[in-house]
Amino acid sequence: MIKNRQRYCTLYIVRHGQTEWNVKELNQGQTDIPLNPEGIKQAETLRKNLKDIDFDTVFSSDLIRAKKTAEIISLEKKLAIKTAKALRERRFGKYEGLPYNDMKDFHKTWESLTRKARLSYKPYDDYETDEEIISRYITFLREVAVAHLGIKVLIVSHGGVMRVLLNHLSDKTYFTNAISNLGYIKLESDGVDFFIKELSGIKNDK
Repeated sequence: MIKNRQRYCTLYIVRHGQTEWNVKELNQGQTDIPLNPEGIKQAETLRKNLKDIDFDTVFSSDLIRAKKTAEIISLEKKLAIKTAKALRERRFGKYEGLPYNDMKDFHKTWESLTRKARLSYKPYDDYETDEEIISRYITFLREVAVAHLGIKVLIVSHGGVMRVLLNHLSDKTYFTNAISNLGYIKLESDGVDFFIKELSGIKNDK
């Protein structure tokens, strides 16, 4: 019989460090942009803050800004990093590389929608909806949780998809603010249900 403490996988889902496109407020999406020097320092700081957590496994988005962040955080633990496209940022398509402000009209429309309607909102053809993100992201997290019960797992991903995840898991709170670079979500999961245990670098305004 599985002991109670082994019923759940503990997931630390971390946003990558800062990039130059973050500084310039450009949509990164799935464009492969590296960390800048500040992003490297941020990752080094989080490594110190999480040094006492005994991670057994590390997963990362296959985009370089996430993978490099994972490498820095797990450096002293000498763990191999497993990459997955399922952990990538939202696909912005033709708006990748353009200023956030270029999408302001889309954001205004989005804000006027109900919570349910926001899930399927698709302002243009190559934009990835919240529903599409949830499908790939939750499926991946469930697979990880089932395979790592009783284990602590580090996952490095991206702010946009992390916010979509939070809103999917939270019934009462709606998160619209950006997640800070190196902000993280601590979850426990048995592969079916997810429980939010801690938020760092994450604010909500609704």
